[in-house]
Amino acid sequence: MCWSLFQLDVKSAFLHGPLEEEVYIQQPPGFISKGKEHRVYRLRKTLYGLRQAPRAWNKCIDSFLVKLDFTRCIVEHGVYVRGKGEELIIICLYVDDLLITGSNLTHINELKKVMQLEFEMTDLGKLSYFLGMEFTYTEAGMILHQRKYVKELLERFNMSVCNPTRSPMEVNLKLVDDENEADSEETLFKQIVGSLRFLCNSRPDLSYSVGLISIFMRRPKKTHMLAAKRLLRYVKGTADFGILFPFGKHNTDGGSLKLIGFTDSDHGGDCVERKSTSGYLFMLNGSPISWCSKKQPVVALSSCEAEYIAGSYAACQGVWLEEILKELMIPVTTPLLLKIDNVSAINLSKNPVSHGRSKHIEVRYHFLRDMVNKGRIALTYCNTEAQLADIFTKAVKINRFEWLRKEIGVRTSAVSLS
Repeated sequence: MCWSLFQLDVKSAFLHGPLEEEVYIQQPPGFISKGKEHRVYRLRKTLYGLRQAPRAWNKCIDSFLVKLDFTRCIVEHGVYVRGKGEELIIICLYVDDLLITGSNLTHINELKKVMQLEFEMTDLGKLSYFLGMEFTYTEAGMILHQRKYVKELLERFNMSVCNPTRSPMEVNLKLVDDENEADSEETLFKQIVGSLRFLCNSRPDLSYSVGLISIFMRRPKKTHMLAAKRLLRYVKGTADFGILFPFGKHNTDGGSLKLIGFTDSDHGGDCVERKSTSGYLFMLNGSPISWCSKKQPVVALSSCEAEYIAGSYAACQGVWLEEILKELMIPVTTPLLLKIDNVSAINLSKNPVSHGRSKHIEVRYHFLRDMVNKGRIALTYCNTEAQLADIFTKAVKINRFEWLRKEIGVRTSAVSLS
């Protein structure tokens, strides 16, 4: 299954939506009727700047797609599906930008013509740039990257000629909030962190480090700014990196795609609140489609508890991914395989063992056990060395970091599949 992606842009999208509410405006200068200067106009259609405009446009495009026999996905309202098998077409909608893909190129071209008759649209052809992200096609596959954004980012913060580094963060770096340390410029720090967070959309290898410095947005210290600038130095050295989606890599099981999850956690790694960091990664046929690095909201009393909580977060995301793939008519192997490197957490997910040490765990985290008992998720032990989610929970040594980065699909544009 190797489909092409096409992009359409709707011109003046917010002018298409009919207005249901009663909204009145003053007569614009130059168009005031003589003798009726005190009168106002009632709007029949939305205008840019009107509070109701985005919703009205969304309802307009939604009703049009429904008329074309598309079904809006229940678990992802910006995705529409029509047909199945050799007639399957999928539309991804983001405000006035549309991505179209499917199994039949002829049907896609026919759909484009129908939509262009209804709305004034620009056919941008094969997907190359979307919402600040670039798509490059090589012999190995399609690469999702943000090279242009990286260049602008480094220029903005005067780091274009900095010395690059091989890793985003020092191993065993402990960031604390030391009141005796000199403050850094708070606005600049926030701008750097915000810019790096957007870059994480195509760079999962940055997720943990960016998440860690994000804790210190209020009154950042000198060490926090140094950590942020080290991240920029790493970005400088890996400016052309992105996510590789290989062509022709099927690796299927009976016609179904393999969706595999990895979940991991440190224990009390946060030096300020002693909370743990959860990380998960989902690979579809060997390519990353979802990842997360997030500090847990509670203090875990053991590594087992921290891994169990992390597994619950991964289970929620895994179930959602399964549901959306099901709505897209894309078969995946079941049950969902979730790899974890803690035997105690696996046992706890199957049975309420060690009740005295686990009875305090909040109910919401037992979602993992419920999914395991229902057979929707299969937890399997994964050796720590092979745990790909490790990159989302801690700063690791350079050699291991580079190995993990490659394994999760982050490659340079000069890629090979070896």
